[in-house]
Amino acid sequence: MFEIYQSTKNKQFHFRLKARNHQIILTSQAYKTKASCKAGIKSVQKNASKPTNFTLKTAKNGKPYFTLNARNGEVIGSSQMYRSPAGRKKGMASVASNSTSAEITDLTQ
Repeated sequence: MFEIYQSTKNKQFHFRLKARNHQIILTSQAYKTKASCKAGIKSVQKNASKPTNFTLKTAKNGKPYFTLNARNGEVIGSSQMYRSPAGRKKGMASVASNSTSAEITDLTQ
């Protein structure tokens, strides 16, 4: 499920993708408009099926995570931190499988 929400600090829009167990598996950048946020969700749905659109990263604390990128290289969303590279790999597979048919819930209404 995708959830669209609005930051209380800067009033910008974000989305998060949740797996079937309701765990957040991808979080977006900030968008100035809800329409741009919805376009970001469509970009996830379009790009998550291609393994080459994922970039493997390691945080300063050594924990693995990933970003999902559009064809132009722009980051669409970032994952949570994982305990292991194997967990990160499962997270990428979860984004790929959950994004295409995920419902969109607008929490700003």
